[in-house]
Amino acid sequence: MAGLAFGAEGPPEVVFCHANGFNARTYRTILAPLASERRVLAVDMRGHGASTLPAEPEAHAGWYSFRDDLIALIDAVAVGPVVLAGHSMGGTTCLLTSEARPDLVRALALFDPVIFDAARAAQDERPDNPLAQGADRRRAVFPDRAAVVAAYTGRGAFRTWGPGQLEDYVAGGFRDLPDGQVGLACAPAWEAANFRIHRYDPWSAFRAVGAPTRMLRAEIGSTARIDEGLDIIAANPMIHWETVPGTSHFLPMERPELVRETLSELAR
Repeated sequence: MAGLAFGAEGPPEVVFCHANGFNARTYRTILAPLASERRVLAVDMRGHGASTLPAEPEAHAGWYSFRDDLIALIDAVAVGPVVLAGHSMGGTTCLLTSEARPDLVRALALFDPVIFDAARAAQDERPDNPLAQGADRRRAVFPDRAAVVAAYTGRGAFRTWGPGQLEDYVAGGFRDLPDGQVGLACAPAWEAANFRIHRYDPWSAFRAVGAPTRMLRAEIGSTARIDEGLDIIAANPMIHWETVPGTSHFLPMERPELVRETLSELAR
């Protein structure tokens, strides 16, 4: 696994995991201001960014594999429990990690994590999953990074992003190819496989949470579909959640100051 560190040298106090198809560099403008007070490590998960772990769509068994990678990373680089934070798939990975290894987790910050029940998960494995179909159709190769930025500016998910965030996503999300062009670091087929294959139990993880947890949910198009398990979440006094007005699934990009505030509070 690869990562991007912020702050003084030493073991991380905060470990941040990205969304499906993204990379650690995408969150640089959000996390870098914390460097004066915390040591932060943003990671490239399997099949993303500069990480070189095998990412074979046909062999993908579900998101517990990301959990296991994260556990191995924290065991290797951290000293004592850390604040685990993540966006979308990264937030879910942090939640699953807290269930499997509570000794590693000082607190949890979940930014619109992907949460839904088994019926929805099974539905997503169908061939007509629209998110997976969209990922499969993504253009994988461009002449250079400037061409990628020009193609993405003001379009789709990137419409609400702040200054520099798209450029950072492209910097970390494309690799130089031998012919001088650039290609997606997260292969379209791998991104699609992550949209199709989940196979995890979020409700069991919510029941097991034993560390202070803050979940920020988008108001528009949230992937934190928690209605089916609100009784489970409400029964755990360690979990506090809220819906952030005016935000989409890309809440960290739209409200970076809220992300920083949340991480600072949990890391005290």
